[in-house]
Amino acid sequence: MADVAAALEQLKSVIGEKQGPGEWMEVDQARINTFADATGDHQWIHVDVEKAKAGPFGGPIAHGFLSLSLIPALASGLMPRGNFSGGINYGSNKVRFPRPLPVDTRVRASSTLIDAVEHPMGIMITQKVEVEGEGLDKPVCVAETVSLLFV
Repeated sequence: MADVAAALEQLKSVIGEKQGPGEWMEVDQARINTFADATGDHQWIHVDVEKAKAGPFGGPIAHGFLSLSLIPALASGLMPRGNFSGGINYGSNKVRFPRPLPVDTRVRASSTLIDAVEHPMGIMITQKVEVEGEGLDKPVCVAETVSLLFV
């Protein structure tokens, strides 16, 4: 339990500090199509390039849930380092998609640790993660994520 107490104290010391932004990742049509195939969501606004050009956004946009699903990759280097043997996604408290993500846009994330509490299996953390699109006026995804870290 001493390891958990030390790790918890370390995490609590950075609550409220913004981490990032991290590295850029491009969201191209191939990624959008692969996500559509994986989820069965083939709505034209995502996968029909020609029809989407005449649609409300002037071209295809990524699925909101694609933006959300990129958070583990985009935010992986943003969490405070510690003596953790691993972790799992525990869920999300709140998710919003303030702006559509156009195809061929690069995205990156910033993260702020909101809370860290002891859990029977380790430490439960809550983070606010913002995914921004390069050159866009608003984030494409803002999520309050919950993770369980193993000590």
